[in-house]
Amino acid sequence: MPRAFITGITGQDGSYLADLLLSKGYEVHGLIRRESPSRAERIQHLCDDPATLNKRLFLHCGDLGDALGLLRLIDMIRPDEVYNLAAQSHVGLSFDAPDQTCATVGMGVLRLLEAIMKADLRPRFYQASSSEMFGKVPEVPQTEKTPFHPRSPYGVAKVFGYWMTVNYRESYGLHASNGILFNHESPRRGETFVTRKITVAVARIKAGLQDKLFLGNLDACRDWGFAPEYVEAMYLMLQQDEPGDYVIATGETHSVREFVELAFDRAGLDWQKYVEIDPKFYRPAEVDLLIGNAEKARRILGWEPRTSFRELVHMMVDADLDALGVLPGRSSLAKAAKRFNRVGKIFSTCR
Repeated sequence: MPRAFITGITGQDGSYLADLLLSKGYEVHGLIRRESPSRAERIQHLCDDPATLNKRLFLHCGDLGDALGLLRLIDMIRPDEVYNLAAQSHVGLSFDAPDQTCATVGMGVLRLLEAIMKADLRPRFYQASSSEMFGKVPEVPQTEKTPFHPRSPYGVAKVFGYWMTVNYRESYGLHASNGILFNHESPRRGETFVTRKITVAVARIKAGLQDKLFLGNLDACRDWGFAPEYVEAMYLMLQQDEPGDYVIATGETHSVREFVELAFDRAGLDWQKYVEIDPKFYRPAEVDLLIGNAEKARRILGWEPRTSFRELVHMMVDADLDALGVLPGRSSLAKAAKRFNRVGKIFSTCR
């Protein structure tokens, strides 16, 4: 049974990756932080399954800031594959907390790579790189050869992690790959991210619980895909004979304004009646346009995006309408109570 170690398993990508690897017969070990109990909801379905928790799914409380703790875990688990997905991943917050962001997003990669080397292991390693590394792009679309010009502390820290991964690959022969993932969303996306902020607001407005949605730059354009499909690309990278770096993207770009229009229309609402611009949501340095060319991933990995932008927006809106009981035949209070009562169980299983 192959064994995988996932940092950030309670995040959007980590939870989908755990789903995928367990479906493929892996033994999965996940690193979680006790400070983030609300995020544990994303893996509750796995923890509630008697066939997975403590049989093929094992959770370990820890932090990328703890070098000795990482070494202990890596040496104990002895994984065949390591997926580093843990991060302070909110770009806007990185301007307010640059030190914390760089300590996790940048130095966390180094600590994990060093733990692998000191444990005298050679697992296959995946580093979650980001399109935010491109920042002020010199060319459109962006490929694996596009120079980096990050425009946030988050982007800068991701560049550090990217090059550290390349360095350990070239210096020590580690099978280490970077996935340069463009924006990818799902109903499991955190509510502080603009896409989920929009879909949650749509559901709350539809339910009569909210009057307005305040946003920043509606003209920012991003390449948005469906998270579970991007997680498949992570897995495929580590199944190759040779490591490499891959752009994962749809090749389409859409503005925040387009996302807003589709989301409100899905709920039968006129977005212009509810959306207002608030300058506090503008960033000190904005990334105006991101669009990726995933030709290398198509050619080598056989990877293709399958979910359209419209389908993605509609899926996320429907999920949030459902969560609030706005869709017919749903009871949101019962579902919320059930989720709340199970959160503690996940953390009680930590080794």
